[in-house]
Amino acid sequence: MKENRSGLLARDGTKSVLASLISIIIGMAVGAVIVVLVGLFNPGMGLKTMWEGVRLVLFGLFSTGRDAAGSLTFGFNPTNMGDMLFRATPLILTGLSVAVAYKTGLFNIGAPGQYLMGTAATLILSLSIPTSVVPAPLVWVIAFAGGALAGALWGCIPGLVKAFLNINEVLACIMTNWIAANLVTWIFDNGSLFENLQNHVENTKTAYIYKTSFNGVETSKMGLDVIFPNSQVNGGILIAILIAVLMYILMNKTTLGYELKACGANRHAARYAGISDKRNIVLSMAIAGALSGAGASLYYLAGNTEFYWISAYQSLPATGFNGIAVALLAVCNPIGVIFAGCFMSMLDIVGLQLTNLTSYNEYITDVIIAIIVYLSAFSLVIKLFISGGGRRRRKAAAVKPAASPEPAAPPEGGGGPAPDGDGGKGGDQA
Repeated sequence: MKENRSGLLARDGTKSVLASLISIIIGMAVGAVIVVLVGLFNPGMGLKTMWEGVRLVLFGLFSTGRDAAGSLTFGFNPTNMGDMLFRATPLILTGLSVAVAYKTGLFNIGAPGQYLMGTAATLILSLSIPTSVVPAPLVWVIAFAGGALAGALWGCIPGLVKAFLNINEVLACIMTNWIAANLVTWIFDNGSLFENLQNHVENTKTAYIYKTSFNGVETSKMGLDVIFPNSQVNGGILIAILIAVLMYILMNKTTLGYELKACGANRHAARYAGISDKRNIVLSMAIAGALSGAGASLYYLAGNTEFYWISAYQSLPATGFNGIAVALLAVCNPIGVIFAGCFMSMLDIVGLQLTNLTSYNEYITDVIIAIIVYLSAFSLVIKLFISGGGRRRRKAAAVKPAASPEPAAPPEGGGGPAPDGDGGKGGDQA
């Protein structure tokens, strides 16, 4: 049993998980310290407020408000849980986008641009196709597929320049991000280019696109609204989890996944082995872009989200960049991305709880996220530290003196093995 436990701890995957958990624990602890420091330098906050802030940082997802006496109460909060799952849906898919590209040796920092292109395609298709002619569920499928395809096509651009021109994908992704931001803004600003698109801007809000529920196109709740009442959750989280599982199977159980990872490990060696490195580089970025576009589709097809298109060229969507943090925290494991995405969205809920229930600002959670991301970037160092400790323990166990067996008694008559000398050789010759 002990050997099985030591073997499990010696696995590379176990060390990676431990490194991520240590990063999270340190980040949460530092966040609690920051809450205390902010309280100390704010004369209006007492020890009670600081203690409440610490509790919300650590357990804000389970906060149920305040009781009659004004004290914080904690328990199962289905609304918070449902909102956490809803916010996690796009994070899981953008995290997968970064993780899959990283497994193939590419750093997809272009997820925000791919997310924007998926957003535009999804909204145009879902709001422009009349549901009086085409059934709403079919429009949903078309919009989802269109968003994923738009992200894939946009992801191909840095993949192509990397494969055929050897231009660093990070530089190409940064350029395509801002091109996408301005292109999407221009598309919605000149809505007359698309039939009826201008009519989908809300009259009561400047530059806000209608929710897709305006056209009767929205993701099914799949019964989750019964489990998590009064929340935004829908079946999108189940689709995201299914996609994550499929990506795990693709990357670890298929020939295509092996070829993609082989190109990432050594592009030239893969080419020598007969694998088309250029094709796989472009394909990898296309898959990554499709995942980001799908994340945007699931978010805006929820039926309760609006798109403010003027902000597109001013700031790229944070969901795309947060996908990098999710992938790092999950050590680029598709299954780990599910939990990392839920954790990052949990911190968003914690920030809202801090704002609603205390006098703290919700942006403290951004500091906590930044610390966790910073530590996750050093997860390799933490992993090496864990590996070093394991090696030292194994080395100490190996140098322990073993019990020496008792020497065998010589046979009667003083006989024994012949010495390795000339006498022995002479006997052989005789």
